[in-house]
Amino acid sequence: MAGRYFGEWEVGQRIEHEIRRTVTETDNLLFTAMTHNPQPLHLDAEAAAKSEFGQILVNGTFTFSLMVGLTVGDTTLGTLVANLGYDKLVMPKPVFIGDTLHATSEVLSVRESKSRPGAGIVAFVHEAINQRGEVVCRCERSALLAKKPG
Repeated sequence: MAGRYFGEWEVGQRIEHEIRRTVTETDNLLFTAMTHNPQPLHLDAEAAAKSEFGQILVNGTFTFSLMVGLTVGDTTLGTLVANLGYDKLVMPKPVFIGDTLHATSEVLSVRESKSRPGAGIVAFVHEAINQRGEVVCRCERSALLAKKPG
């Protein structure tokens, strides 16, 4: 089991997730098309070239999803009961095709569930960081995690 159970988390724990991912044009195109997002900045190289960025911007919801995905293996894989929410989502820097992202996680809080005796709530702050060391996405995530059996 790669993920950690509720009782294995402490406030302040920090993880530098090892998996890195280079964002491709195909990633951006497919995600943008699958989510029916017609934003020219994501799909139209000519229009994007005329923008202040001078190139296609990677769809922000893809960046968010990738960031969360990069964290799952070390945090909640196999121990998650449910994601309860994502808060304070910010994207301080743009992501471009060819950028390589990695993620970090830090535990903000740990508390027992009031409604589920076999689970507890862990709040994380996740960050996606590009190859230049710039934070490109950040959010707080509340996860309902199972307690270790037995």
